[in-house]
Amino acid sequence: MSDDSRPGRSLHTWILIGLVVGVLLGMVGNFARDAWPQTAGPAVATAERIATPLGKVFLRIVIMVVVPLVFSALVMGVMEIGDVASLGRIGLRTLAVTGVFSVAAALIGIALVNVIKPGVGLDQKQIESLTTQYADKAKKAVAQAEQAQTKTLEDRLLDMLPANLLLEAVGAVDGSSPGNGMLALMTYSLFFGIALSQVGAKGKPLANMLEAVFAVCMKIIGYAMAIAPFAVACLMFSVTVSVGASFLGNLARFVATVTLGLAIQFFVVYPLALWLIARRSPWAFFRDANEVIATAFATSSSNATLPVSLRVAKEDLRIRPKISQFVLTVGATGNQNGTALYEGVVVLFLAQVFGKSLGYDEQATVVLMAVLASIGTAGVPGGSLPLIVGVLQSVKVPGGSIALILGVDRFLDMLRTVLNVVGDLVVAACVAGLEPPEPEEESGPQKTQGAPEPSPDAPVVSP
Repeated sequence: MSDDSRPGRSLHTWILIGLVVGVLLGMVGNFARDAWPQTAGPAVATAERIATPLGKVFLRIVIMVVVPLVFSALVMGVMEIGDVASLGRIGLRTLAVTGVFSVAAALIGIALVNVIKPGVGLDQKQIESLTTQYADKAKKAVAQAEQAQTKTLEDRLLDMLPANLLLEAVGAVDGSSPGNGMLALMTYSLFFGIALSQVGAKGKPLANMLEAVFAVCMKIIGYAMAIAPFAVACLMFSVTVSVGASFLGNLARFVATVTLGLAIQFFVVYPLALWLIARRSPWAFFRDANEVIATAFATSSSNATLPVSLRVAKEDLRIRPKISQFVLTVGATGNQNGTALYEGVVVLFLAQVFGKSLGYDEQATVVLMAVLASIGTAGVPGGSLPLIVGVLQSVKVPGGSIALILGVDRFLDMLRTVLNVVGDLVVAACVAGLEPPEPEEESGPQKTQGAPEPSPDAPVVSP
């Protein structure tokens, strides 16, 4: 769907309008329900029951194509890269840039917790109230963490090679697979792409079929984006009307610490990388990525945002498809530096709440575990909670204490998902900037200011 389908405004503008309208209506509904429970309460409840499934229609349309999209995009990306040496070079550069971003994010979070100390002085009654309120959700996260901790390092590495591809693919999106889920699917896709590129003419029909699969998936995403502004408004209404704004009060310093850390990563680390490595204008880059930012914030899901990221990277940011398809599909699971920052802050915050002082060596361990735990986090709302519990238990902080932050986790999940998906785009831009230019790029001026303006005579292409 092209942006000119709504005269006068681009698609990302309509999505942002839908997001703002949803938040405002949700806050009004939340206030009215609290102020006039007898009269306004039933009407607000009815509106919520209508809006929630309407918003989920958009999510389901997008998520249902994630598995075939990831497989076809990675295989095509590997084939376009060509030889294994080029693939290894791009893979190593992707890993290096991702590692730098993730470590920087975790260190920023740890530093802020040490300076702000959000967990010191939290009222005991608030602690008991929050623990009781979210006890059931906390038990679920603890159970998932204990199940994951039964696996050895050897088991985790072997899980990246799927024993049953279909079983891994079925549970890849929601994290219910017995192995590594999305990482296992990606590993298989990489092997498949390398093998397909080496079988020569015999593999051409299959390559053409996968290219068609990718095109069909993107066309389905076009259908979803047609209702995106309305769906985003419904999603934001459902979230805001449930929690309102008062839920931030009890944990205001914790929320402020996480938000500040995410903002530093977004407005300082990313622009420096874009300017120094990708040789792009950060302002132009973020402007062209507006649609991805709005979708990530509304859905809280890296998986749901991936199709939008692939399209925006190609059409708006003009990142070479062979790089963007590889980096973005891998990054949707492997590059979660917003999650790394969040996990570090949560662990140190809860340690402060329970009066446990962590030395520099233990904090270094938290940074390392937060970075490692963020790799392979399920790209769905709340997907990082079991991993956070695992890190908590490793530093002798009760896993059940995760209940204290569950009330604000969804809001912060929306923020860190934005950081995650924009981080994927920045990594792709940096890797593209480190790669030698294509032959057609050498003859023209080097692009340094983001996406070039299209020619007035250029045809409009719909995804």
